[in-house]
Formats: sequence, C-alpha cells, structure tokens
Amino acid sequence: MNEVLPAAPAPTASDPPTSAAAKIGVLLVNLGTPEAADAAAVRRYLKEFLTDPRVIEDQGALWQLVLNGVILPIRPRRKARDYAKIWNREKNESPLKTITRLQAEKLARALEPLGAHLVVHWAMRYGHPSIASKLGALLAQGCERILVMPLYPQYCAATTATVCDEVFRVLSRLRHQPAVRIAPPYYNDTVYIEALGSSTGAELSQLSFKPEVVLASFHGVPKAYVDNGDPYFAHCVETVRLLRERLNLEQSKLTMTFQSRFGRGKWLEPATNLTLKQLAKGGVKNIAVITPGFSADCLETLEEIAIEGERIFKKYGGENFAAIPCLNDSAPGMLVIWQMALRELKGWV
Repeated sequence: MNEVLPAAPAPTASDPPTSAAAKIGVLLVNLGTPEAADAAAVRRYLKEFLTDPRVIEDQGALWQLVLNGVILPIRPRRKARDYAKIWNREKNESPLKTITRLQAEKLARALEPLGAHLVVHWAMRYGHPSIASKLGALLAQGCERILVMPLYPQYCAATTATVCDEVFRVLSRLRHQPAVRIAPPYYNDTVYIEALGSSTGAELSQLSFKPEVVLASFHGVPKAYVDNGDPYFAHCVETVRLLRERLNLEQSKLTMTFQSRFGRGKWLEPATNLTLKQLAKGGVKNIAVITPGFSADCLETLEEIAIEGERIFKKYGGENFAAIPCLNDSAPGMLVIWQMALRELKGWV
C-alpha cells in the first residue's frame, strides 16, 4: 500500500516558460485538530470551529448562550478523553496532522520531476498550522501562483467553502496577490472511485470474517443546509452509487449513513450509530464500516467509528466489526491527490 507514485511528467519544449524567479505553491488543507489531547486545547479548537458561520449558520444570541454557557465549559473534557484514545503519542499530535503531513511530503516528492519551482505545504482550517501562516510561507518563498487543495471529496459549505473563505480573507489583506486556484471536489472522480474500490476490496479480503453489510458512513450536516442548496448529500449519494458499481454490491449490502450528529436539529439520515444498533438487533452479526468522505483518519473515524461504533454494534448483539482505514497516504490515496494536483496545475507547469 506504500508503493512509489508514478513520476510526474517532465516539462517539454512545448510547455509554457516559467520565470526562474517565480514559484508555484500547492497547499493541501484538511479540517483541523487540537494541539493537545487536553480540555484547554480542545476548548480553543472547538471555539474556533463552532464560531465559524459556515459550520453553525445561526450565530445569534441563543447559539452564543449555548456555546459559551454549555458547550465550551462541558464538551471539551469529554472530547479530550476521546482524543487521548487515538493520540499519536510519539509525535504528540493527532493522527490527522500526522497523515496530512505525510500526504504533503509524498506529493512534494511525486511532483519533483516538474521542477524545483514547485513548493508543497499543508495546513488546517482550524488550529495549526493555519491557512494564513502557510499562505504566508508560500508567498515568502516567492510563489506567484498557488493551488489550494481542500481534501474533502464531497463539497460541503461547512468544509470546502470555509477553506475558500479563509483563503480569500487572507488574500483580501494583500496589495500584491498571487494567482489562486481552488481544486474542485472529487466525489465522482474515476481515480478516486477506483482507489476507494481497490483499497476497500483489499481490506475486506483480509478480514477473518465476511461482512453481511458494509456501511459507508459520511460526516453528517443539518438537513436544512442541504434543503437550502448545499450539494453535499447528492455528492455522497453519487460516491456510494459509483462505489457499489465498482465493488459489484447491491444497495442492501453497501448502504449509506451519516455520523457525528450535533445538537437537537434535524440532520441527514440514517444515522450511523442508530443503524449499527438496528442491524445488530435485527440479527446482523458481521459488519464493516468505510468512511469515504474522509481523506485521512481522524477522531471521527478512529474513535467514533472504530471504537464507539464497535461498542454499539456488539452491545446489541453484533459479533464481528471492522473499521476500514481511510485512503490516507497509501499508494491509492496518494494517486488520487497526485493526479488531482497534476490536473489542476495544467497551464502553470
């Protein structure tokens, strides 16, 4: 799963010339993470995350009362315990940060044949390293063109759009702005679907049991966001449809659910935790869960699914449970990022 990526095509005489002084930046962006697995760090992270109007659209007085009077005083302690379960203690950071760094390092090596004028960095939308700091680093290195790659296969305003918001906010303060491109979502990209299919098939074949059902669990969002025009649900549906075709599975064998519900409002359904409970109570003994909306393993996959999901399934009668890893920095996963970067850099390199 860690084979070297194909070399990027070398520039030819017909390629447009690039100024020797000018550089091109590539910035991978993922959601974010606390700086430590303790309540104080989680509180800082949650405050930044939950005060973003893309994440919680109604930032009115009632929400501020709930946020500052209930959520921030109480929730960080519990979430800190969850982070502690999956924390990378060797590097003293969350797995999401470890994996995103590896993705950037491997992409940089794969793009080396295109020339030393290509610079690859990575950032987190919330927490550190920030988008502002990494855009600043790319500009300081002489990048006149920057490709921003949000690592969210399915577009959602609460993920992809907020990356764009922050990039544009940083640019709005600059007199001399670089040229910027934002990579589009890749929920139906052929290479992405093939990577999902090949990695999922390989992981399933190595299990000691045969799953009766495979759940494709995506991060949930309030239903109102979709009702108001967010394409997220449609993107998730299409990803699962294409993956079913790739794996030759019927709808009853590969089913879509949504996790990480927050608050009392109506969210996308069916809920992953309730589905696990219902399947177990209904007699399903063997199950696997994939998380195709995440480009890297994180709290939502490693704790919410692999630990809490398994607990729920077995509590209500299930026997065998498997959480399939995300694409991460595996060879299939890096092929997706590499080909997307090459496609979006066309005309610049």
